[in-house]
Amino acid sequence: MSALLQVENLTKSFGYDLLFGDISFGLDEGDKVGLIAKNGTGKSTLLNLLAGVDTPDSGTIIYRNNLRIGYLPQIPTFEEAKTVIDACLEGDDPSARAVLAYERAAHSGDPKAITAAIQAMDNCHAWDYEERFKQILTKLKIDDFHQPVGELSGGQVKRVALAKILIDEPQFLILDEPTNHLDIDMIEWLENYLRRSTMTLLMVTHDRYFLDNICTRIMELDQQEIFSYDGNYNYYLEKRAERIEAQNAQVEKARNLLRTELEWMRRQPQARQHKAQYRIDAFYDLKERAQGFRDPGDVRLNVSSAYIGKKIFIAHNVCKAFGDKVILKDFEYTFARYEKLGIVGDNGVGKSTFIKLLLGEVPCDSGHFELGKTVRFGYYSQEGMHFDEGKRVIDAVRDVAEYIYFDEKTHYTAAQFLNLFLFTNADQQKFISTLSGGEKRRLYLAMVLMSKPNFLILDEPTNDLDISTLEILEDYLSKFNGCVIIVSHDRFFMDRTVDHTFVFLGNGIVKDFPGNYSEYRAWKDYHDKLDAEAARANAKPREKVQYNVRDNSRKLSFKEKRELEQLTGEIEQLNAEKRQLDDLFASGEVINDMDKKSARYSQLQELLDEKELRWLELSEKEQ
Repeated sequence: MSALLQVENLTKSFGYDLLFGDISFGLDEGDKVGLIAKNGTGKSTLLNLLAGVDTPDSGTIIYRNNLRIGYLPQIPTFEEAKTVIDACLEGDDPSARAVLAYERAAHSGDPKAITAAIQAMDNCHAWDYEERFKQILTKLKIDDFHQPVGELSGGQVKRVALAKILIDEPQFLILDEPTNHLDIDMIEWLENYLRRSTMTLLMVTHDRYFLDNICTRIMELDQQEIFSYDGNYNYYLEKRAERIEAQNAQVEKARNLLRTELEWMRRQPQARQHKAQYRIDAFYDLKERAQGFRDPGDVRLNVSSAYIGKKIFIAHNVCKAFGDKVILKDFEYTFARYEKLGIVGDNGVGKSTFIKLLLGEVPCDSGHFELGKTVRFGYYSQEGMHFDEGKRVIDAVRDVAEYIYFDEKTHYTAAQFLNLFLFTNADQQKFISTLSGGEKRRLYLAMVLMSKPNFLILDEPTNDLDISTLEILEDYLSKFNGCVIIVSHDRFFMDRTVDHTFVFLGNGIVKDFPGNYSEYRAWKDYHDKLDAEAARANAKPREKVQYNVRDNSRKLSFKEKRELEQLTGEIEQLNAEKRQLDDLFASGEVINDMDKKSARYSQLQELLDEKELRWLELSEKEQ
């Protein structure tokens, strides 16, 4: 394999903090590399440097000639006035320009523009490009190509940015947290896509299944250095443990030897004239090594929950809908003591709404939740906590409590409690405004747990948290003496923390599965296979229809072609309006003209059914 890029003696600081110094590594063509580090140690900064977005303090990055680089930042941005299709197809590629012109012409319904666009597509052989473009957007659940980017949520913008990069097919792909804001089906599709791809890949992600199934090499940014491991994530864990054990042994050996040498150096100054200079020099070198970082190993969060009684909550025939969009229908459930429940489902099916119904933030249409008197919620939301950016980390915690008591034997000062969440004494003195996104989420998690809840509700807790923090949280939840509900798209995290699963299937249907996500997926795949085999067995063989090669009766007339193009644009517009109503109904906001919007929603569904049926008739005739 040929070299793709070489990094030599790269150094980058943030203010007075050195992120990494004199690091060197190389990437070869076809490498699939995962970059792992704690939040705030420079992962995103290193990706920015490699993508050319930022410049190093010193060192060089040497790229192969004419290397095409695709970069997905953690928070991508586009011009808000641009449409989705403009954002995805902007650039100088002739095929992209041809597809963009064709989609615009189809959307406008102008016959002359459509004819010219079709000719341009033929000239550029861009039909395969268009097919790949639509396939990727569809898999990422982006189907309104003409919606302005300014109307999209942050998660939708990230999916548009991911689609653009995959459509461009760069030689070197850099991804910063690509699985954030993707539901599980999308993550599994992206995982398979990247595993089959020949692109060289460097990515930062907290999704350990994603790392393990794709990466052939792991690089760890630790102690301002780069450590490289040729293997998948599990191999990295094994070798990293060996490295830390050896490193700790060397530091401990140096500290033991330092005690002896220190006594020698402390003898009377007049005796020092006779000391060998080489031994004095060796002493200072030994002192530096003895002061080296000693990894404390796995951090354990030993905090207990408040007492929780036998009665947790009972759902009595709970119903919730926004217009024709049904979230829950006659939902009944008795939540057991110490239960750990995971919730999965596509984006927009009502997972977060379910939590808000339970917490009383959104009213039920009918039915109710009956809560036990001892239940004390701790809620970690997707939106996060809004901190005073001008405060230091330690002050934000001390404003809540100087001492955190969990029981008679377990209590911490604010500083000690922050240490459990990987905030060093130096980190605690930082202003919150200087923290990375992941560090702020870690601080938010600490603030939730310090309230001593006995019923934890975690809505997408894995977004922006580093793997070290997730491991601490997983260990804590495994020993948590209370109840837990987790909404997450992180399969590894769900498998480690929950004992059964709610699967939101849409239209108010919630399946209660007695196992974790991987067990549910295996069960579903098995039954899907049985259903497919039964359908094939029951299907009647289709009669073969012979057509005369000179018979043009099945070809579309010009009028029908124009109708087909117009239908495509109309269906896109109707779907866009329907999605806007879906988002409004799922938002939980008070809607003043609900009757009017519900009637429009029903009308849209009827129009779509009618136009999609006609589109199908014409498209089959076109074949």
